[in-house]
Amino acid sequence: MAKLLAIDGLNIVRRVYEASPEPDSDLKASIALRHAFSSFRKVLETHAPTHVLAAFDFGGQTWRHALYPRYREGRAAMPAELRAALPEFHERLRDVGLHVLSIPGVEADDVIATGVMRWLSEGRGDAIVATTDKDLHPLIAHGALVWDHFKNEWHDDAWVRARFGVAPERLHDLLALMGDPTDGVPGVSKIGMKTAARLLNAYGDLDAVVAGAGILKTPLGERLRAEREILEVSRCLVSLKLDVKLGVSWKLLAYESH
Repeated sequence: MAKLLAIDGLNIVRRVYEASPEPDSDLKASIALRHAFSSFRKVLETHAPTHVLAAFDFGGQTWRHALYPRYREGRAAMPAELRAALPEFHERLRDVGLHVLSIPGVEADDVIATGVMRWLSEGRGDAIVATTDKDLHPLIAHGALVWDHFKNEWHDDAWVRARFGVAPERLHDLLALMGDPTDGVPGVSKIGMKTAARLLNAYGDLDAVVAGAGILKTPLGERLRAEREILEVSRCLVSLKLDVKLGVSWKLLAYESH
């Protein structure tokens, strides 16, 4: 049985880099990327995939910025030293048989989601996503599993329900309601994760929440009515693009351990 491993490249690289308290420098970037390379090797050895999709953000503006110019405005830019060292890191990954995908105008999340959904829809086998990013966890609803490399643990349907209080297929609705300060997704004011989960479990999905709770004569109902447009923008921002032109075949993503 074939097995696709989709690796959220910068998720690993940034986590490793930011674990060091040292100030930004070429040396820090070099050491971090050496450790990140070891992390890639370990993930590959752990899962023994037949195919690998290694995705990295291209950087710059994406379709989400075009939709909402304040998207990610509060997020710190990648340190220049780390960005300068990434091309060489990509070459090292290619040397061990990986095909690195970095596509302008979209995020790595969109690249991974497109690849994983295509793989699953074609019934090719198991799909594993190596990431700690909550935005990719909705893929669990379609049969993928998420692997947290840093905690060595699987994230499945039960994990999502325990962590977020909703099923994986409702996770995007949850994120739209509560927003995400890290990415600058506004959400609805004064709605946190518990309230969002309670609303979704009571009404079913985001449209039902707006139709039901949104007509209540309560402060919550008033906010849902007043912020309906920004809620729709938030829903779009947290959705994964599933039609990215990847420009690769499964044959090109086939992997043999080195």
